Amino acid sequence: MKIKNLTDLYQYFDQLAEQDATSDDLFASSYIRGFISLSASEFGDESQEISSALIEHVSASMHASKKELSPDDRQIVKEYWQTLVSKIAP
Repeated sequence: MKIKNLTDLYQYFDQLAEQDATSDDLFASSYIRGFISLSASEFGDESQEISSALIEHVSASMHASKKELSPDDRQIVKEYWQTLVSKIAP
């Protein structure tokens, strides 16, 4: 399933708990969701289409904040983000 807009992406995140996602997936998705929400305000609203610029902004923001995570958590988030980008990339 290709996720095309932020509304769909947020629904995807919300459904993770119902799908018995791992604790690592729940952690990474909630961490990433925060960056997406912050970036979304710069590119439009919460129902906007997912653009390459939005994805790049989220990536850059997470990279700039990498020191707030432990190396293990950073790796979890990085791997989750890479998987997620393959589902949302325009």
